[in-house]
Amino acid sequence: MKQRMVAITLAGIYLGSAGSLWAAEQVELTTRVSGVVETVLVKPGQRVKKGAVLLRLDKTVLQARLDEVTAEQTLAHADEADAKRELERAKELFDRAVSSASELEAATLRHARAKAVLSGANARRVIAQKNLDDADLKAPFNGVVSSVPGGAGTVVTADCQPKPLVILSPDKP
Repeated sequence: MKQRMVAITLAGIYLGSAGSLWAAEQVELTTRVSGVVETVLVKPGQRVKKGAVLLRLDKTVLQARLDEVTAEQTLAHADEADAKRELERAKELFDRAVSSASELEAATLRHARAKAVLSGANARRVIAQKNLDDADLKAPFNGVVSSVPGGAGTVVTADCQPKPLVILSPDKP
């Protein structure tokens, strides 16, 4: 029997050859984020369902980063609301010929900058939440755990050559 093996990160893939598709015999899994393995929830030979959590990284730093960007997002939202009120006031004063066009332009620019800062803060929050979610390594398909080379305390570095933490074989009915 030919051995078909592929090493990938967090995804089951199919190997194609001459128009037919074969499921990978084994898939090496690791997390997308760096950290320290806190808990391994599976053992070799254990059957797992798609989406089952296989292991968890320590989330302390990732949670702190999410909290930090959430605070930045709150501040940016308040600044944008303040800049919007100033812009509305500047428009009102300009329409009544009480203020100059340069004052209106300055308020418009400040509001545009505040919107840009808020947009960046929103994006950083999405990334921080995704990183926190990715601290849980989940099975990408139903399968059987072949081996667990990574244990509690293993340092994971998310780079081009990540260390496999769990090796999963497709579940064969």
